[in-house]
Amino acid sequence: MAYAITQTCCNDASCVSVCPVNCIHPTPDEPEFGTTDMLYIDPAACIDCGACADACPVDAVFPVDRLRGPDTVFGDLNRDWYRDHPSDHAWGAPAFPRSLPDGRGQLRIAIVGTGPSAGYTAQELLRSTGAEITMIDRLPVTGGLLRHGVAPDHQSTKRIAESFAGVFHDPRLRVHLNVEVGTDVTHDELAVHHHAVVYAVGAAADRRLGIPGEDLPGSLPATTFVGWYNAEPTVPADAVALSAAGAERVVVVGNGNVAVDIARILLTDPDRLAATDIADHALAALRGSRVREVVLLARRGPEQAAWTRSEFLALRQLPGVDVVVDDHPEVRAAIGAAAPDSRAALLAGLPLERFDGEAEPGPGRRIVLRFLSAPTALTGEGRVSAVTVGRTTLAGERASLTGEEDVIRAGLVVRSIGHRGVPVPGLPFDEAAATVAHRGGRVIDPSTGLALPGAYVVGWAKRGPSGGIGANRACARETVDAFLDDATARALPTPAATRKDFDRLIRRRRPDAVGLKELRAVDRAERTRGEAEGRPRVKLATVPELLAAGRRKG
Repeated sequence: MAYAITQTCCNDASCVSVCPVNCIHPTPDEPEFGTTDMLYIDPAACIDCGACADACPVDAVFPVDRLRGPDTVFGDLNRDWYRDHPSDHAWGAPAFPRSLPDGRGQLRIAIVGTGPSAGYTAQELLRSTGAEITMIDRLPVTGGLLRHGVAPDHQSTKRIAESFAGVFHDPRLRVHLNVEVGTDVTHDELAVHHHAVVYAVGAAADRRLGIPGEDLPGSLPATTFVGWYNAEPTVPADAVALSAAGAERVVVVGNGNVAVDIARILLTDPDRLAATDIADHALAALRGSRVREVVLLARRGPEQAAWTRSEFLALRQLPGVDVVVDDHPEVRAAIGAAAPDSRAALLAGLPLERFDGEAEPGPGRRIVLRFLSAPTALTGEGRVSAVTVGRTTLAGERASLTGEEDVIRAGLVVRSIGHRGVPVPGLPFDEAAATVAHRGGRVIDPSTGLALPGAYVVGWAKRGPSGGIGANRACARETVDAFLDDATARALPTPAATRKDFDRLIRRRRPDAVGLKELRAVDRAERTRGEAEGRPRVKLATVPELLAAGRRKG
Protein backbone atom coordinates (compact mmCIF):
# COMPACT_ATOMS: atom_id res chain seq x y z
CA MET A 1 0.00 0.00 0.00
CA ALA A 2 1.36 3.43 -0.95
CA TYR A 3 2.15 6.21 1.48
CA ALA A 4 0.50 9.64 1.50
CA ILE A 5 1.54 13.04 2.85
CA THR A 6 -1.03 14.68 5.13
CA GLN A 7 -1.99 18.02 6.63
CA THR A 8 1.07 18.71 8.76
CA CYS A 9 3.53 18.67 5.83
CA CYS A 10 6.21 21.29 6.49
CA ASN A 11 7.64 21.36 2.93
CA ASP A 12 11.25 21.09 4.03
CA ALA A 13 11.76 18.22 1.54
CA SER A 14 13.50 15.86 3.98
CA CYS A 15 11.35 13.11 2.47
CA VAL A 16 12.41 13.93 -1.11
CA SER A 17 16.08 13.26 -0.44
CA VAL A 18 15.48 9.76 0.97
CA CYS A 19 12.94 8.44 -1.57
CA PRO A 20 14.70 5.66 -3.56
CA VAL A 21 12.34 6.02 -6.55
CA ASN A 22 12.01 9.83 -6.61
CA CYS A 23 8.21 9.69 -6.36
CA ILE A 24 7.75 12.70 -4.07
CA HIS A 25 7.12 16.01 -5.80
CA PRO A 26 7.48 18.88 -6.30
CA THR A 27 11.15 18.68 -5.45
CA PRO A 28 13.19 21.77 -4.53
CA ASP A 29 14.51 21.80 -8.13
CA GLU A 30 11.02 22.05 -9.66
CA PRO A 31 9.18 25.35 -10.25
CA GLU A 32 6.07 24.33 -8.28
CA PHE A 33 8.11 23.86 -5.09
CA GLY A 34 8.06 27.58 -4.31
CA THR A 35 4.27 27.83 -4.40
CA THR A 36 2.97 24.42 -3.36
CA ASP A 37 0.97 24.03 -0.15
CA MET A 38 2.49 20.61 0.51
CA LEU A 39 4.37 17.76 -1.14
CA TYR A 40 2.74 14.70 -2.70
CA ILE A 41 3.57 11.01 -3.11
CA ASP A 42 2.67 9.27 -6.36
CA PRO A 43 0.79 6.11 -5.30
CA ALA A 44 1.49 4.46 -8.63
CA ALA A 45 5.26 4.74 -8.16
CA CYS A 46 5.56 4.38 -4.37
CA ILE A 47 7.24 1.09 -3.36
CA ASP A 48 5.99 1.25 0.25
CA CYS A 49 9.50 1.36 1.75
CA GLY A 50 8.59 3.89 4.47
CA ALA A 51 11.82 5.88 4.18
CA CYS A 52 9.84 9.10 3.77
CA ALA A 53 7.84 8.45 6.95
CA ASP A 54 11.06 7.88 8.91
CA ALA A 55 12.63 11.07 7.55
CA CYS A 56 9.62 13.37 8.00
CA PRO A 57 10.36 15.74 10.90
CA VAL A 58 6.65 16.44 11.57
CA ASP A 59 5.09 12.95 11.24
CA ALA A 60 3.06 13.91 8.19
CA VAL A 61 3.54 10.68 6.17
CA PHE A 62 1.36 7.58 6.64
CA PRO A 63 0.33 4.48 4.70
CA VAL A 64 -2.91 5.24 2.87
CA ASP A 65 -4.68 2.29 4.46
CA ARG A 66 -3.94 3.71 7.92
CA LEU A 67 -5.52 7.10 7.28
CA ARG A 68 -8.58 7.64 9.43
CA GLY A 69 -11.34 10.24 9.77
CA PRO A 70 -10.61 13.60 8.14
CA ASP A 71 -7.15 12.41 7.06
CA THR A 72 -8.62 9.94 4.54
CA VAL A 73 -9.00 12.79 2.04
CA PHE A 74 -5.22 13.07 1.73
CA GLY A 75 -5.00 9.73 -0.06
CA ASP A 76 -7.09 11.23 -2.84
CA LEU A 77 -5.20 14.54 -2.75
CA ASN A 78 -1.85 12.83 -3.25
CA ARG A 79 -3.20 10.72 -6.12
CA ASP A 80 -5.05 13.60 -7.79
CA TRP A 81 -1.97 15.86 -7.78
CA TYR A 82 -0.29 13.47 -10.21
CA ARG A 83 -3.36 13.48 -12.42
CA ASP A 84 -2.73 17.20 -12.98
CA HIS A 85 1.09 17.02 -12.74
CA PRO A 86 2.18 13.81 -14.49
CA SER A 87 5.79 12.86 -13.86
CA ASP A 88 8.16 10.13 -15.01
CA HIS A 89 10.10 10.63 -11.75
CA ALA A 90 13.34 11.08 -13.64
CA TRP A 91 16.29 11.97 -11.46
CA GLY A 92 17.79 15.43 -11.72
CA ALA A 93 21.48 16.18 -11.62
CA PRO A 94 23.04 14.97 -8.36
CA ALA A 95 23.85 17.56 -5.73
CA PHE A 96 26.76 16.99 -3.37
CA PRO A 97 27.29 18.60 0.04
CA ARG A 98 29.65 21.54 -0.03
CA SER A 99 32.51 22.21 2.33
CA LEU A 100 35.28 24.74 2.73
CA PRO A 101 38.76 24.03 1.40
CA ASP A 102 41.51 23.54 3.96
CA GLY A 103 43.54 26.49 5.13
CA ARG A 104 40.74 28.94 5.84
CA GLY A 105 41.34 28.89 9.59
CA GLN A 106 38.73 28.83 12.36
CA LEU A 107 35.85 30.97 11.17
CA ARG A 108 33.40 32.58 13.59
CA ILE A 109 29.80 33.26 12.52
CA ALA A 110 27.03 35.04 14.38
CA ILE A 111 23.38 34.22 13.62
CA VAL A 112 20.87 36.79 14.82
CA GLY A 113 17.64 34.93 15.61
CA THR A 114 16.83 31.39 16.72
CA GLY A 115 13.72 30.55 14.67
CA PRO A 116 13.44 28.00 11.85
CA SER A 117 15.48 30.00 9.32
CA ALA A 118 18.24 30.42 11.91
CA GLY A 119 18.04 26.71 12.79
CA TYR A 120 18.39 25.59 9.17
CA THR A 121 21.26 28.06 8.67
CA ALA A 122 23.11 26.75 11.72
CA GLN A 123 22.59 23.16 10.53
CA GLU A 124 24.04 23.95 7.13
CA LEU A 125 27.02 25.81 8.56
CA LEU A 126 27.85 23.15 11.14
CA ARG A 127 27.67 20.43 8.48
CA SER A 128 29.67 22.22 5.79
CA THR A 129 32.26 24.11 7.82
CA GLY A 130 34.31 23.81 10.97
CA ALA A 131 33.11 27.25 12.06
CA GLU A 132 32.21 28.32 15.56
CA ILE A 133 28.60 29.56 15.68
CA THR A 134 27.06 32.10 18.05
CA MET A 135 23.26 32.46 18.05
CA ILE A 136 21.71 35.62 19.49
CA ASP A 137 18.06 36.33 20.28
CA ARG A 138 16.19 39.19 21.93
CA LEU A 139 14.04 36.71 23.93
CA PRO A 140 15.29 34.45 26.75
CA VAL A 141 14.18 31.34 24.81
CA THR A 142 14.87 29.94 21.36
CA GLY A 143 12.45 28.91 18.65
CA GLY A 144 11.11 32.12 17.15
CA LEU A 145 7.86 31.48 15.28
CA LEU A 146 8.23 27.74 15.86
CA ARG A 147 7.58 28.39 19.56
CA HIS A 148 5.52 31.56 19.37
CA GLY A 149 3.80 31.32 15.96
CA VAL A 150 2.68 27.73 15.34
CA ALA A 151 -0.79 27.14 16.79
CA PRO A 152 -0.79 25.02 19.97
CA ASP A 153 -3.09 22.39 18.45
CA HIS A 154 -0.46 21.75 15.75
CA GLN A 155 1.90 19.83 18.03
CA SER A 156 3.13 17.62 15.19
CA THR A 157 4.36 20.71 13.32
CA LYS A 158 6.32 21.76 16.38
CA ARG A 159 8.22 18.47 16.26
CA ILE A 160 10.44 19.99 13.63
CA ALA A 161 12.24 21.58 16.60
CA GLU A 162 13.59 18.10 17.34
CA SER A 163 15.49 18.21 14.05
CA PHE A 164 17.35 21.27 15.37
CA ALA A 165 18.26 19.57 18.67
CA GLY A 166 21.67 18.55 17.35
CA VAL A 167 22.51 22.20 16.70
CA PHE A 168 22.12 23.06 20.37
CA HIS A 169 24.27 20.14 21.47
CA ASP A 170 27.14 20.88 19.10
CA PRO A 171 30.26 21.95 21.05
CA ARG A 172 30.96 24.66 18.46
CA LEU A 173 27.70 26.47 19.28
CA ARG A 174 27.11 29.18 21.87
CA VAL A 175 23.97 31.18 22.48
CA HIS A 176 23.39 34.62 23.96
CA LEU A 177 19.67 35.06 24.62
CA ASN A 178 17.84 38.04 26.11
CA VAL A 179 20.19 40.18 24.00
CA GLU A 180 18.82 42.60 21.40
CA VAL A 181 20.97 43.45 18.42
CA GLY A 182 20.69 47.17 17.71
CA THR A 183 20.17 47.99 21.39
CA ASP A 184 22.53 45.88 23.48
CA VAL A 185 25.09 45.31 20.72
CA THR A 186 25.41 46.88 17.28
CA HIS A 187 26.01 45.32 13.89
CA ASP A 188 29.46 46.89 13.83
CA GLU A 189 30.28 45.23 17.15
CA LEU A 190 29.13 41.86 15.83
CA ALA A 191 31.30 42.37 12.76
CA VAL A 192 34.35 43.20 14.88
CA HIS A 193 34.05 39.82 16.62
CA HIS A 194 32.95 37.55 13.74
CA HIS A 195 33.93 36.77 10.17
CA ALA A 196 30.26 36.83 9.16
CA VAL A 197 26.88 37.81 10.60
CA VAL A 198 23.68 36.18 9.33
CA TYR A 199 20.39 37.91 10.12
CA ALA A 200 17.40 35.61 10.62
CA VAL A 201 15.12 38.16 12.26
CA GLY A 202 11.85 37.48 10.45
CA ALA A 203 9.17 40.06 9.70
CA ALA A 204 8.08 41.43 13.05
CA ALA A 205 5.43 44.00 12.11
CA ASP A 206 1.81 43.51 11.07
CA ARG A 207 0.40 45.26 8.05
CA ARG A 208 -2.16 47.88 8.99
CA LEU A 209 -5.64 48.38 7.58
CA GLY A 210 -5.31 52.16 7.43
CA ILE A 211 -8.95 52.79 8.38
CA PRO A 212 -10.64 54.95 11.06
CA GLY A 213 -10.91 53.31 14.46
CA GLU A 214 -8.12 50.81 13.87
CA ASP A 215 -6.44 51.72 17.16
CA LEU A 216 -9.54 51.36 19.36
CA PRO A 217 -9.22 48.89 22.24
CA GLY A 218 -10.48 45.53 21.04
CA SER A 219 -8.72 45.93 17.68
CA LEU A 220 -5.61 43.76 17.60
CA PRO A 221 -2.93 42.68 15.13
CA ALA A 222 -2.65 38.94 14.57
CA THR A 223 0.86 38.89 16.05
CA THR A 224 -0.58 40.01 19.40
CA PHE A 225 -3.33 37.41 19.34
CA VAL A 226 -1.01 34.59 18.28
CA GLY A 227 1.65 35.65 20.78
CA TRP A 228 -1.03 35.74 23.49
CA TYR A 229 -2.10 32.12 23.05
CA ASN A 230 1.52 30.99 22.55
CA ALA A 231 2.95 32.63 25.71
CA GLU A 232 5.19 35.08 23.83
CA PRO A 233 6.81 36.83 26.80
CA THR A 234 6.41 40.38 25.43
CA VAL A 235 2.61 39.95 25.02
CA PRO A 236 0.71 40.55 28.30
CA ALA A 237 -1.68 37.92 29.63
CA ASP A 238 -4.54 40.45 29.46
CA ALA A 239 -3.84 41.49 25.84
CA VAL A 240 -7.00 39.71 24.60
CA ALA A 241 -10.41 40.15 26.25
CA LEU A 242 -12.88 37.39 25.33
CA SER A 243 -15.53 38.34 27.88
CA ALA A 244 -16.04 41.96 26.78
CA ALA A 245 -19.42 43.26 25.64
CA GLY A 246 -20.24 41.99 22.19
CA ALA A 247 -17.56 39.30 22.32
CA GLU A 248 -20.02 36.64 21.15
CA ARG A 249 -18.77 37.54 17.67
CA VAL A 250 -15.17 38.09 16.54
CA VAL A 251 -14.21 39.48 13.14
CA VAL A 252 -10.88 38.36 11.66
CA VAL A 253 -9.76 40.43 8.68
CA GLY A 254 -7.96 38.08 6.32
CA ASN A 255 -8.24 34.43 5.30
CA GLY A 256 -4.70 33.09 5.31
CA ASN A 257 -3.46 30.29 7.56
CA VAL A 258 -2.94 32.61 10.52
CA ALA A 259 -6.54 33.84 10.26
CA VAL A 260 -7.70 30.22 10.08
CA ASP A 261 -5.57 29.40 13.15
CA ILE A 262 -7.16 32.23 15.12
CA ALA A 263 -10.69 31.20 14.17
CA ARG A 264 -9.97 27.58 15.05
CA ILE A 265 -8.43 28.37 18.44
CA LEU A 266 -11.34 30.67 19.35
CA LEU A 267 -13.92 27.94 18.72
CA THR A 268 -12.07 24.75 19.69
CA ASP A 269 -13.28 22.99 22.83
CA PRO A 270 -10.87 24.17 25.57
CA ASP A 271 -10.65 20.62 26.89
CA ARG A 272 -8.92 19.64 23.63
CA LEU A 273 -6.52 22.57 23.92
CA ALA A 274 -5.74 21.61 27.52
CA ALA A 275 -3.58 18.76 26.17
CA THR A 276 -1.35 21.18 24.23
CA ASP A 277 1.28 23.78 25.16
CA ILE A 278 -1.18 26.69 24.91
CA ALA A 279 -0.48 29.52 27.38
CA ASP A 280 -2.22 28.97 30.71
CA HIS A 281 -3.73 32.46 30.65
CA ALA A 282 -5.15 31.87 27.17
CA LEU A 283 -6.64 28.52 28.16
CA ALA A 284 -8.31 30.12 31.17
CA ALA A 285 -9.70 32.93 29.00
CA LEU A 286 -11.01 30.46 26.41
CA ARG A 287 -12.76 28.46 29.13
CA GLY A 288 -14.65 31.62 30.09
CA SER A 289 -15.05 32.85 26.50
CA ARG A 290 -18.40 34.05 25.17
CA VAL A 291 -17.32 33.73 21.52
CA ARG A 292 -19.78 31.70 19.43
CA GLU A 293 -19.13 33.08 15.95
CA VAL A 294 -16.03 34.07 14.01
CA VAL A 295 -16.35 35.97 10.72
CA LEU A 296 -13.41 35.82 8.28
CA LEU A 297 -13.41 38.83 5.94
CA ALA A 298 -11.73 38.49 2.56
CA ARG A 299 -11.31 41.41 0.18
CA ARG A 300 -11.25 39.11 -2.85
CA GLY A 301 -13.22 36.02 -3.90
CA PRO A 302 -13.04 32.29 -3.16
CA GLU A 303 -10.56 31.67 -5.99
CA GLN A 304 -8.03 33.95 -4.28
CA ALA A 305 -8.40 32.49 -0.76
CA ALA A 306 -5.03 32.62 0.99
CA TRP A 307 -5.31 29.54 3.21
CA THR A 308 -3.59 26.31 2.26
CA ARG A 309 -5.73 23.37 1.24
CA SER A 310 -4.65 21.26 4.21
CA GLU A 311 -5.40 23.97 6.78
CA PHE A 312 -8.85 24.64 5.35
CA LEU A 313 -9.73 20.94 5.26
CA ALA A 314 -8.84 20.75 8.96
CA LEU A 315 -11.06 23.76 9.66
CA ARG A 316 -14.03 22.04 8.01
CA GLN A 317 -13.56 19.06 10.34
CA LEU A 318 -13.55 21.07 13.60
CA PRO A 319 -15.88 19.18 15.99
CA GLY A 320 -19.02 21.04 16.97
CA VAL A 321 -18.36 23.99 14.64
CA ASP A 322 -20.35 24.80 11.51
CA VAL A 323 -18.63 26.49 8.57
CA VAL A 324 -20.88 28.56 6.30
CA VAL A 325 -20.32 30.89 3.34
CA ASP A 326 -22.01 34.28 3.18
CA ASP A 327 -24.23 34.08 0.11
CA HIS A 328 -23.51 36.55 -2.69
CA PRO A 329 -24.11 36.16 -6.44
CA GLU A 330 -20.43 36.47 -7.41
CA VAL A 331 -19.38 34.07 -4.65
CA ARG A 332 -22.04 31.53 -5.60
CA ALA A 333 -20.94 31.73 -9.25
CA ALA A 334 -17.26 31.32 -8.39
CA ILE A 335 -17.92 28.19 -6.35
CA GLY A 336 -20.15 26.74 -9.03
CA ALA A 337 -17.53 27.28 -11.76
CA ALA A 338 -14.52 26.24 -9.68
CA ALA A 339 -11.96 23.87 -11.15
CA PRO A 340 -11.64 20.63 -9.12
CA ASP A 341 -8.23 21.48 -7.62
CA SER A 342 -8.91 25.19 -6.95
CA ARG A 343 -9.30 26.97 -3.61
CA ALA A 344 -12.92 27.80 -4.49
CA ALA A 345 -13.70 24.10 -4.99
CA LEU A 346 -12.95 23.51 -1.30
CA LEU A 347 -16.14 25.43 -0.50
CA ALA A 348 -18.36 23.08 -2.48
CA GLY A 349 -20.97 21.54 -0.23
CA LEU A 350 -20.76 24.22 2.46
CA PRO A 351 -24.04 26.00 3.27
CA LEU A 352 -24.57 29.34 1.49
CA GLU A 353 -26.45 31.67 3.83
CA ARG A 354 -27.23 35.35 3.88
CA PHE A 355 -25.30 36.72 6.84
CA ASP A 356 -26.83 39.45 9.01
CA GLY A 357 -23.99 41.11 10.91
CA GLU A 358 -26.28 43.30 13.00
CA ALA A 359 -28.19 40.36 14.48
CA GLU A 360 -26.97 38.44 17.51
CA PRO A 361 -25.11 35.21 16.70
CA GLY A 362 -27.39 32.19 16.76
CA PRO A 363 -27.02 29.12 18.99
CA GLY A 364 -24.02 26.85 18.59
CA ARG A 365 -20.62 27.76 17.21
CA ARG A 366 -19.86 28.67 13.63
CA ILE A 367 -17.37 30.24 11.26
CA VAL A 368 -18.69 32.57 8.55
CA LEU A 369 -16.61 33.00 5.40
CA ARG A 370 -17.43 36.37 3.92
CA PHE A 371 -15.75 37.09 0.58
CA LEU A 372 -15.69 40.30 -1.49
CA SER A 373 -15.72 42.34 1.73
CA ALA A 374 -13.31 44.92 3.13
CA PRO A 375 -13.51 46.81 6.44
CA THR A 376 -13.80 50.57 5.98
CA ALA A 377 -14.07 51.66 9.63
CA LEU A 378 -14.12 50.34 13.18
CA THR A 379 -16.53 52.05 15.55
CA GLY A 380 -17.39 52.02 19.25
CA GLU A 381 -17.49 54.11 22.39
CA GLY A 382 -14.11 53.55 24.00
CA ARG A 383 -13.89 50.06 22.52
CA VAL A 384 -14.65 48.33 19.23
CA SER A 385 -18.29 47.34 18.94
CA ALA A 386 -18.82 47.22 15.17
CA VAL A 387 -17.08 46.99 11.81
CA THR A 388 -18.32 48.89 8.78
CA VAL A 389 -17.79 46.63 5.80
CA GLY A 390 -17.73 47.65 2.15
CA ARG A 391 -18.60 45.25 -0.64
CA THR A 392 -15.94 44.78 -3.29
CA THR A 393 -15.89 43.56 -6.86
CA LEU A 394 -13.08 41.98 -8.82
CA ALA A 395 -11.47 43.20 -12.00
CA GLY A 396 -8.99 40.44 -12.71
CA GLU A 397 -7.14 39.92 -9.42
CA ARG A 398 -7.78 43.44 -8.17
CA ALA A 399 -10.64 44.22 -5.76
CA SER A 400 -12.29 47.63 -5.57
CA LEU A 401 -15.07 48.96 -3.36
CA THR A 402 -18.53 49.19 -4.89
CA GLY A 403 -19.91 51.77 -2.43
CA GLU A 404 -22.30 49.26 -0.85
CA GLU A 405 -21.77 48.99 2.93
CA ASP A 406 -23.23 47.23 5.93
CA VAL A 407 -22.31 46.76 9.59
CA ILE A 408 -21.09 43.74 11.53
CA ARG A 409 -21.38 44.00 15.30
CA ALA A 410 -18.38 42.48 17.07
CA GLY A 411 -16.55 42.84 20.36
CA LEU A 412 -13.14 41.93 18.98
CA VAL A 413 -11.46 42.57 15.62
CA VAL A 414 -8.17 40.90 14.63
CA ARG A 415 -6.34 42.03 11.51
CA SER A 416 -4.49 39.20 9.82
CA ILE A 417 -3.46 40.65 6.48
CA GLY A 418 0.20 39.76 6.51
CA HIS A 419 3.50 40.68 8.12
CA ARG A 420 6.04 43.30 7.24
CA GLY A 421 9.75 43.40 7.93
CA VAL A 422 11.23 46.18 10.02
CA PRO A 423 14.62 47.88 9.55
CA VAL A 424 17.59 46.30 11.28
CA PRO A 425 19.82 48.97 12.85
CA GLY A 426 23.05 49.22 10.91
CA LEU A 427 21.78 47.44 7.78
CA PRO A 428 20.27 48.85 4.56
CA PHE A 429 16.53 48.32 4.25
CA ASP A 430 14.44 47.88 1.12
CA GLU A 431 11.28 49.85 1.94
CA ALA A 432 9.36 48.60 -1.09
CA ALA A 433 9.96 44.92 -0.31
CA ALA A 434 10.12 45.50 3.48
CA THR A 435 13.22 43.28 3.66
CA VAL A 436 16.90 43.70 4.33
CA ALA A 437 18.44 44.83 1.04
CA HIS A 438 20.22 41.82 -0.41
CA ARG A 439 21.17 39.83 -3.48
CA GLY A 440 20.98 36.06 -3.10
CA GLY A 441 21.38 36.36 0.67
CA ARG A 442 24.30 38.81 0.62
CA VAL A 443 23.39 42.14 2.22
CA ILE A 444 24.03 44.94 -0.28
CA ASP A 445 24.28 48.70 -0.25
CA PRO A 446 21.40 49.80 -2.55
CA SER A 447 23.22 53.00 -3.51
CA THR A 448 26.20 51.12 -4.95
CA GLY A 449 24.87 47.61 -5.48
CA LEU A 450 27.94 46.29 -3.66
CA ALA A 451 27.81 43.59 -1.01
CA LEU A 452 28.57 44.48 2.61
CA PRO A 453 31.44 42.09 3.39
CA GLY A 454 30.49 39.43 5.92
CA ALA A 455 26.77 40.39 6.17
CA TYR A 456 24.04 37.95 5.16
CA VAL A 457 20.28 37.52 5.56
CA VAL A 458 17.92 34.54 5.56
CA GLY A 459 14.23 33.75 6.05
CA TRP A 460 11.41 36.29 5.98
CA ALA A 461 13.88 39.14 6.47
CA LYS A 462 15.35 38.04 3.13
CA ARG A 463 12.41 36.98 0.98
CA GLY A 464 9.45 38.62 2.72
CA PRO A 465 6.71 36.91 4.77
CA SER A 466 6.00 34.00 2.46
CA GLY A 467 6.40 30.27 2.70
CA GLY A 468 6.04 27.95 5.66
CA ILE A 469 8.63 26.56 8.03
CA GLY A 470 10.16 24.13 5.54
CA ALA A 471 10.69 26.82 2.91
CA ASN A 472 13.47 28.15 5.11
CA ARG A 473 15.61 25.11 4.40
CA ALA A 474 16.21 25.97 0.73
CA CYS A 475 16.43 29.65 1.64
CA ALA A 476 19.16 28.91 4.21
CA ARG A 477 21.05 26.75 1.73
CA GLU A 478 21.19 29.62 -0.78
CA THR A 479 22.53 32.03 1.83
CA VAL A 480 25.08 29.51 3.14
CA ASP A 481 26.21 28.87 -0.45
CA ALA A 482 26.86 32.61 -0.81
CA PHE A 483 28.86 32.54 2.43
CA LEU A 484 30.87 29.52 1.26
CA ASP A 485 31.66 31.23 -2.04
CA ASP A 486 32.90 34.31 -0.17
CA ALA A 487 34.91 32.26 2.32
CA THR A 488 36.51 30.26 -0.50
CA ALA A 489 37.38 33.49 -2.30
CA ARG A 490 38.85 34.89 0.95
CA ALA A 491 36.38 37.78 0.72
CA LEU A 492 35.38 37.71 4.39
CA PRO A 493 36.69 40.41 6.72
CA THR A 494 39.03 39.34 9.51
CA PRO A 495 37.58 40.11 12.95
CA ALA A 496 39.70 42.30 15.19
CA ALA A 497 38.50 40.71 18.45
CA THR A 498 38.10 37.17 19.75
CA ARG A 499 35.18 35.01 20.78
CA LYS A 500 36.12 35.47 24.44
CA ASP A 501 36.12 39.22 23.89
CA PHE A 502 32.55 38.95 22.60
CA ASP A 503 31.49 36.86 25.59
CA ARG A 504 32.93 39.53 27.90
CA LEU A 505 31.12 42.28 25.94
CA ILE A 506 27.79 40.47 26.36
CA ARG A 507 28.34 39.92 30.09
CA ARG A 508 29.11 43.61 30.51
CA ARG A 509 26.15 44.84 28.44
CA ARG A 510 23.59 42.23 29.53
CA PRO A 511 24.44 40.58 32.86
CA ASP A 512 21.10 38.73 32.61
CA ALA A 513 21.89 37.19 29.21
CA VAL A 514 20.86 33.54 28.91
CA GLY A 515 23.26 30.84 27.74
CA LEU A 516 22.89 27.17 26.88
CA LYS A 517 22.96 26.06 30.52
CA GLU A 518 20.10 28.38 31.44
CA LEU A 519 18.19 27.48 28.24
CA ARG A 520 18.29 23.80 29.17
CA ALA A 521 17.09 24.61 32.68
CA VAL A 522 14.08 26.46 31.21
CA ASP A 523 13.32 23.51 28.94
CA ARG A 524 13.47 21.08 31.89
CA ALA A 525 11.22 23.30 33.99
CA GLU A 526 8.57 23.60 31.27
CA ARG A 527 8.63 19.89 30.46
CA THR A 528 8.41 18.95 34.14
CA ARG A 529 5.37 21.17 34.59
CA GLY A 530 3.87 19.63 31.48
CA GLU A 531 4.39 16.04 32.67
CA ALA A 532 2.47 16.81 35.85
CA GLU A 533 -0.52 17.94 33.76
CA GLY A 534 -0.33 15.47 30.87
CA ARG A 535 0.87 18.13 28.44
CA PRO A 536 4.00 18.39 26.23
CA ARG A 537 5.11 21.41 28.25
CA VAL A 538 3.66 24.30 30.25
CA LYS A 539 5.27 27.43 28.94
CA LEU A 540 6.68 30.13 31.18
CA ALA A 541 4.96 33.24 29.93
CA THR A 542 7.04 36.20 31.16
CA VAL A 543 10.67 37.25 30.98
CA PRO A 544 11.09 37.23 34.79
CA GLU A 545 9.70 33.67 34.98
CA LEU A 546 12.02 32.50 32.22
CA LEU A 547 15.07 34.12 33.80
CA ALA A 548 14.22 32.67 37.22
CA ALA A 549 13.83 29.17 35.77
CA GLY A 550 17.16 29.51 33.98
CA ARG A 551 18.93 30.34 37.23
CA ARG A 552 17.31 27.49 39.13
CA LYS A 553 19.60 24.55 39.92
CA GLY A 554 18.66 20.92 39.34
